[in-house]
Amino acid sequence: MYSFKNDYSENAHPSILNQLVAMGLEQNNGYGIDIHCENAKSFIRRDLQCEEAEIHFLPGGTITNLTAISHVLKPYEAIISSTTGHINIHECGAIEATGHKVLTPPYDDGKLTPELIAPILEAHEDEFFVHPAMVYISNPTEVGTIYTKRELEALSSYCKANNLLLFLDGARLPMALAVPECNLEMKDFQNLVDILFIGGTKVGALFGEALVLFKKDLQQRFRFSMKHRGAMLAKGWLLGVQFEQLFMDGLYYELGRHAVKMALLLKDAMSEAGISFLTDSKTNQQFPILPNKLKALIEEKYCISDWSKPDENHTCVRFCTSWATKEEDVQTFIKDFKTMYSSLR
Repeated sequence: MYSFKNDYSENAHPSILNQLVAMGLEQNNGYGIDIHCENAKSFIRRDLQCEEAEIHFLPGGTITNLTAISHVLKPYEAIISSTTGHINIHECGAIEATGHKVLTPPYDDGKLTPELIAPILEAHEDEFFVHPAMVYISNPTEVGTIYTKRELEALSSYCKANNLLLFLDGARLPMALAVPECNLEMKDFQNLVDILFIGGTKVGALFGEALVLFKKDLQQRFRFSMKHRGAMLAKGWLLGVQFEQLFMDGLYYELGRHAVKMALLLKDAMSEAGISFLTDSKTNQQFPILPNKLKALIEEKYCISDWSKPDENHTCVRFCTSWATKEEDVQTFIKDFKTMYSSLR
């Protein structure tokens, strides 16, 4: 069965695997103090156009989020997230386990706005409540939508005016940057966010994420927090090599563009058949709302993820393409989909 279940089903991009093999028994210093990590950091700083940025490589997404948030926040401080934010629904209470409450608006479409944040600040007015100190967003969001540059500028200005740190989770960052309407470049982030998560696991790496701390006061003793949280990899150069390959010549952005292109082929085919979607996603995650009979036929040949249940006759599912999704496999699915759809009419 072919999988559209997620964007980390495949191994890793060949350039990464080839480089790891070519290294053979090369010896490196441990714990991220090595030439490959330094090279990777220099490439990322080049793209960010920010030499003052401090960059750390961590093994995975959840450990990156909880290490960064617990490092920055005081024990009585909380973080604001969308109701569908990854830290709120997909990390098994990891943030709360660090002692920090996740505050969410009563409703949102995957994105936070100043209008959604304001009531939360008003409701937490004194020392009898936790103190909201950080805003967490992801781009793309968990439901495939994106923050445009204008939206991120508005949110950033609001956070600065209200003494809120802004943390952008970019586990799928190049997929957002690949959307023309996003209108964002890496160099924009130094002026818009305080902390940036650059994803690797979902963008062709074997594993690993890069965390960028822009503010000097946030950078202090972060490696202590990494070690304390079990986020410091002894063979840290394995992370460095991967980000070295991804950022050396722009491969990172190329992989994001490819994943999005494949997803939009799926979207167009299903849209032409009259299938509706949970959101108007322009990224590599698509959320069609399928009749249950059609879903059952698709699942005989393809792996997809259940997302929500709008009514008893339909299921919202997620199709997720990756850096490695082949166009011929997408075209095979489209052909099968048309046949399956026609058989039910």
